[in-house]
Amino acid sequence: MALLLAASALIQNALISERNSLGLDRYTELKGAPPILALTTVALGGFRGIISNILWMRATELQDNDKFFEMVQLADWITKLEPHFTQVWLVQSWNMAYNISVKFKDPEDRWRWVQRGIELLRDDGIRYNPNDVLIHRELAWFFQHKMGQNLDDANNYYKQMWANNMSKIYGFDPPNWEELLHPTTPDARARVELLTNKYKMDPAVMKTVEELYGPLEWRLPESSAIYWAYQGLEAAKRNERKIDPNDLITLRRVVYQSMQTVFQRGRLIMNKVDKNFQYGPNLAIIPKVSAAYEQAMNEDEKNRDHIQTAHRNFLRDAVWFLYTYNREQDAAKWFKYLCKTYPEKALIDGNPGSLPGRLNLDDYALARIQDEVNDMGKDKAEAIIEGMEMRAFESLALDEEDHYIGVDRLATKAWEAYDSKIRGSDVSEKRVGLKPMAELRKIVLERTLNEELSPQLAAVLRTKLGIPAPKTTGTEQKSSPDASANGAETNSTNSTVSPGAGKTNP
Repeated sequence: MALLLAASALIQNALISERNSLGLDRYTELKGAPPILALTTVALGGFRGIISNILWMRATELQDNDKFFEMVQLADWITKLEPHFTQVWLVQSWNMAYNISVKFKDPEDRWRWVQRGIELLRDDGIRYNPNDVLIHRELAWFFQHKMGQNLDDANNYYKQMWANNMSKIYGFDPPNWEELLHPTTPDARARVELLTNKYKMDPAVMKTVEELYGPLEWRLPESSAIYWAYQGLEAAKRNERKIDPNDLITLRRVVYQSMQTVFQRGRLIMNKVDKNFQYGPNLAIIPKVSAAYEQAMNEDEKNRDHIQTAHRNFLRDAVWFLYTYNREQDAAKWFKYLCKTYPEKALIDGNPGSLPGRLNLDDYALARIQDEVNDMGKDKAEAIIEGMEMRAFESLALDEEDHYIGVDRLATKAWEAYDSKIRGSDVSEKRVGLKPMAELRKIVLERTLNEELSPQLAAVLRTKLGIPAPKTTGTEQKSSPDASANGAETNSTNSTVSPGAGKTNP
């Protein structure tokens, strides 16, 4: 025994040197742990797993009894005891962000737990495992799914809080990359320090992500999801261990799915009157979303058919969104690309003959409306048309005039499609026919001004449409917009309120 101990002492230094060179000697300090736990951890070394199991049983017992306020500390100790065991980080962060957060009704309380889950992965998990693909994937998923999607009742609160946090760095304008990369003022240096130290994001990498996948709105969670997925793909290149191809596919999926969401609602529309914001589509990102889908198809042959379906549906939506935003030239370009790429399924699934070569963009828009109208009853048709008109008026009040023109035009086409269906049937037009379009528009405008918009935003809309302010007799009276104030039309399919008020109507 003495001989063996002496022999082991002779080779101890060589073993330590080799462990350091292989990256196997990574000691993790337990900050804030009770002295007995810190002492036991150092003394027992390889028995850390047993200590971790004891802490895990303690955490499970507390959670079963709905006692959560010790969980953050226990999760910190458990992960620090097994800092290079990936699943420990994934389970502990998921538990806080998903399982514990939903136990609280107050969105503010939920947001605290979601933040703790994100911080556990971002601040410590990646710090101790910088090349771990799964930790990057999980962090990206939290931004894409937990914060970005609407499955959690408090999702709007999460988005609002994240936008507030990011506004402290970027303000209300697109990021100034030169200022972030080379800050020269105290304010710029403070914002860069907040970005890099608290949120662990590198401005240089962000600029690269912006160039590859942007333009992005960095105040929305989807941009952070793309950032961390990109970081995970880069980490995989540095990781010397064998990477599961399925993990890389998941990271790529986060990228193109998040880009799809950015396309749909990746632009913040600031309501400076009511001091809040709304979401709008990011139409500038359409070419890069399409390219991301095509890249995913080439890299994931196994799921190529599914990605193709998603790509086709995206192209349909891109044409539709561009059309509704009065960008007919761009819509026509992508419609042509859609027909070329998916000639038999560009319009309607299961009906290859539905897309004659002579079909133009207006026919496509009308066919899409007709697809909806065919199954509409009178009440549903009227509700959809009124909803379109209400969105149109709200867009005009928010200076989204192109959207106003496009949506108003679609509402008119929907009215015409339904009216054509009724006139060509045997049912009584009087019983199932709609009110004239001019009358519907007037009703919606009155409701929008008096019920949907704040008084300040309603005043903006009145100014844009040339409608006089309501008269007051001691107390404020609700106004009933007079169609003649903006040049009423007698034709039921023409707009009472001229689309594009204040600008040339195409």
